Formats: sequence, C-alpha cells, structure tokens
Amino acid sequence: MSDPFATLGLPVRFGLARSEIEARWKELSKALHPDRHMQASPAERRQALGRAVTVNEAYRAIRDELGRAEAVLALRGGRTRRDADPALLMEVMELRETLAEKRASGDQAGVRRLSDRVEAQASAVRVALAMALDGEPPALDIAAAELARLRYLQRFLDEVRATEDEA
Repeated sequence: MSDPFATLGLPVRFGLARSEIEARWKELSKALHPDRHMQASPAERRQALGRAVTVNEAYRAIRDELGRAEAVLALRGGRTRRDADPALLMEVMELRETLAEKRASGDQAGVRRLSDRVEAQASAVRVALAMALDGEPPALDIAAAELARLRYLQRFLDEVRATEDEA
C-alpha cells in the first residue's frame, strides 16, 4: 500500500480534520492542474497528470474516517478485522429489528431517537479509535476492534438515513 498521507504531505494520524485533508488536496490539485503545465514538455505533462491521479487516489483513500482508519492501521502494521465480535453482531441485529419496527409503525420520532443513540455510540467509538491509532505506542488490536465496530455502526446509520430519505 502506498502512503496516502505522504502523498498529500500530511502526518499519519486518524485524528486529522477532513477540512485539513481537503485543503491539502485542493492545494496539490491546483498545482498539478493541466492548465498549469500547458507550456511543459509532453513528458512533464504526463508526469504532472500521473502525480494528479496519485493525489486524487490518496485523497479518496483518507477523506472519510473509515478509509483513514484503515490506512493508519495498515501503515502502523496492524490488520483490519473482518470477523466481527458476536456481541456486536447481535447488537446490530437488534438495532435493525428496532428500526424495522419503527419504520413499520411510522414512528419517525422513534427512528430519530434511535439514530441519535447510535450516533452517540459511533462518536464514542471514534474517540476510542483515535486514542488507539494516534497513541504512543498505538494499540493496534484495540484499533482493529474499534474500526470493526465503527464500520457496523456506520452501516446502520447509513441505513437509517436511507429510511429518513424515503419518509
């Protein structure tokens, strides 16, 4: 895996603000824009275009928190967990059942309360993930478990948003 943080000239940290990542991407994209290289040789234009592609790939890799966590974990030598904790799977299954019940009964306020509760859980997981990934030394096993938890909670929240959009 190439280092998207190095490509963008950013520190390897989960706790980066998306605005900081986006500002750096825009700065590099502007510098590498084809219009700025019109007078360059064909080889230099191809090189700038290749660099622009690399910058865009790096930005896509770390712009959202799940991708950024996976990148930090991999760069620090950890492995992402694809097997979920059975208790987490049960919790998410129960959340989905509750969501289905609230949708079926038309209880939009209940859906909102459920969403708020899970968003609060996801926020706590983000804090734990930042501490595990950005700590010295990083706690890679804890980070992998928190990342798996965040992935499931985020999927659930995406499902809730889709439900809200339908309503």
